Amino acid sequence: MAETSARPAPAPTAEARPKRSPADRRRQREAAIIAATRELFDASGVRDAQIEDVAKAVGINRAIIYRHFTGKEELFALTLVDYLQDLESRLRETDARAASSAPDARLSAITEAFVDFGLEYPAFVDCGVTVLRMGPAILDELSSSALYRLGRGMTDCLKCVTEVIEAGNASGDFAVDDVDQVSNVLYALGLGGLQLARLGVMVREETPGVPVIASLDAQLVKAQLVASSLALVRRTDG
Repeated sequence: MAETSARPAPAPTAEARPKRSPADRRRQREAAIIAATRELFDASGVRDAQIEDVAKAVGINRAIIYRHFTGKEELFALTLVDYLQDLESRLRETDARAASSAPDARLSAITEAFVDFGLEYPAFVDCGVTVLRMGPAILDELSSSALYRLGRGMTDCLKCVTEVIEAGNASGDFAVDDVDQVSNVLYALGLGGLQLARLGVMVREETPGVPVIASLDAQLVKAQLVASSLALVRRTDG
């Protein structure tokens, strides 16, 4: 008796497919807009990215973007959150590999990982600096939901640093009174150093009263950021 071949199950009809809720559709559209924004940032930088370019990449009218975000600032801030989520994963993976090391080695490793991430994604640095530069004014530009997500993204990354500093305090290697404050300083210090590393140049006085532009190696900046991080947390005797 001949065997009958198995027939593929019929595709579900439109009526049988589960319908997405308006909230689901909104989240998916928002995620698509943020993904397109990040892709544009990585390709051409933050400065040259325009709302019209984002809308074109997603295949929507620019007016739809303003239905999901209060403005360009909120879109950029939530794109930063997307970067921060990837950064947190990288910092966690780095620290996991260094988990058995001394606190100073762990802090060095995650500082290097932070710098490498910023060199790989220059738009992350631009977004981060832009948000810091806005200062308290950001409270008027972002919705409460966006502010929460931005704050959560930043604190999740900073927690990678605070945990290492707290371990160093416990072992006696570090002496940090306000761990959260120092972690924030390290974050801002890293962004500033990354901007300098990206420029690849510095100014110095070659002869009295004569400034010159000199080249600057990004790896040297990374080494100095590591040294600065350790200097801020290490116990000093005497």
